Amino acid sequence: MPVVAPVIETTRLRLRSGRLADKDHHVAMWADGRVTRFIGGEPRAPDVSWGKFLSAAGLWPVMGFGYWVFADKATDALVGMGGLSYFGRGIAELEGLPEAGWAFDADHWGAGFATEAMTAALGWADANLDAPEVRCIIDPGNDASERVAAKLGFRCIGESDTLGHVVAIYSRRRGGSL
Repeated sequence: MPVVAPVIETTRLRLRSGRLADKDHHVAMWADGRVTRFIGGEPRAPDVSWGKFLSAAGLWPVMGFGYWVFADKATDALVGMGGLSYFGRGIAELEGLPEAGWAFDADHWGAGFATEAMTAALGWADANLDAPEVRCIIDPGNDASERVAAKLGFRCIGESDTLGHVVAIYSRRRGGSL
């Protein structure tokens, strides 16, 4: 199992481990209400944002998979984060399976970065994890993430209100189908 995130390069992005130099951009991204509208609902305080950044890095040595920083390949600047997780959310349909997730700063929306990054992340999962499928959750109304999920091969399999609000649950079988 990897102890740190492997580096993966796509046409425009570098998926890599987080660094201290990413802190300010990460904190600013999660302070933006546009980014958090469908992920928690409220902008995050700097200490909360930084704690989540550090916990994402901790997924790799504990789970053998985790989140990457999605960095601009030309500048190496953070433009988003995501990958595979296990957050112990208490949603029965997520138990025992990696959970996909992605978020980008608002300046990088609408350019196909999420599809590009998560295609690489899921390709890594297909090649390296012994998981028959990957699941994800998406808040109702998050049309952009629903479109990305569909492009990645996810299909809606139900809903849950375990988190105190309804989320749709999506599944993608190894190789990209339900």
